Amino acid sequence: MIQVLATSLTVVALIAALWSLVLAIANRPITLATKSTLGLAGVIVLLEVGLLAQAVAGVINVLGVVRGEVDVPTFIGYLIATTVVLPVGAFWALGDRSRWGAGVLAVACLSVPVMILRLNQIWGAPWMTG
Repeated sequence: MIQVLATSLTVVALIAALWSLVLAIANRPITLATKSTLGLAGVIVLLEVGLLAQAVAGVINVLGVVRGEVDVPTFIGYLIATTVVLPVGAFWALGDRSRWGAGVLAVACLSVPVMILRLNQIWGAPWMTG
């Protein structure tokens, strides 16, 4: 795992979740017709590109570890899940024209830091095992 990338993705995901939550509270659907939703879409795309980079780096790194140090299937499963949950949530949010579309996107964004934390636990980051 690349810790700087994981930390950056966590921060961006939390910002996107907060932004989505504000839109949900303001009763604004995700329509890509306003500056606020277009800006959020840009952040989501940036986050997804970062998650894809993390997935590629994670697979490369996990293939180089000694067998038994990391639970490889679980690690790769979490890498795949982190890259899939955000687009699914975004498409769901675009399809739902109520405030709850933004709520769905907020939940999808909040799931990203949780899965990144779990990836760090599986990887055995020194700061997690103390």
